[in-house]
Amino acid sequence: MGVTGPEFALLCVTVGVGALLQVSIGFGLGMIAAPVFSLVDPALAPVAVLLLAGGVTATVLLRERGRADLRGCGWALAGRVPGVLAGTVLVVALPSRYLSLFIAGVVLVGVAVSMAGYVPQQRRATVVLAGMASGLMGTATSVGGPPMALVWQRLRGPELRATMSAFFLAGSLMSLTALTAAGTVGAHALWGAVLLAPAAVAGVLLSRPLTRRLNVRRTRVAATALAVAGASVLVVQQFV
Repeated sequence: MGVTGPEFALLCVTVGVGALLQVSIGFGLGMIAAPVFSLVDPALAPVAVLLLAGGVTATVLLRERGRADLRGCGWALAGRVPGVLAGTVLVVALPSRYLSLFIAGVVLVGVAVSMAGYVPQQRRATVVLAGMASGLMGTATSVGGPPMALVWQRLRGPELRATMSAFFLAGSLMSLTALTAAGTVGAHALWGAVLLAPAAVAGVLLSRPLTRRLNVRRTRVAATALAVAGASVLVVQQFV
């Protein structure tokens, strides 16, 4: 990767913290990592983030196996298909600057919606629409968590983590397949994911002793604050 030592250290810390949050609360890696990756090395987003998030969610799914709502996950993935196609078009069509602004906007909108206290009915149509929104956002920016966290917020603990992980693992593979077909998956992003994989592993290992001690509400607030900070700096950078 064409980054300095301090920049690589920042990426490692971001991935480690994001992985810890992903394992603990079911999402967070994409929301925190996408703005930072776009700031440090835009060529890494969204592919490297999707690869790292896919590995982390696979770990969570193995840990919480048998607890996922597979029926609900199936409807969400059905909605994700058109979302993935739309997100791929955005990645191909948008210049780097506008894609960075879109990433920042998605993070900030996702934070605003999650803080609004809106609790949608967990109906089939709602889950499909959330899957569609997640597919678009996740493919274009690697931030696909907010729509699903919103629609599945009634789930608790292991069931939430397992359901979110099952959806994101399958969804990440769908997004990566579409991006590969569109010719936007390069060696640079793949190598970046390989180099940052140890940081993701460290976050997963740290999550085991820390998960029981973490206050879920405070952890969500901290993750939200980090995401807003990263997105805000990303916006400012585009206009400086």
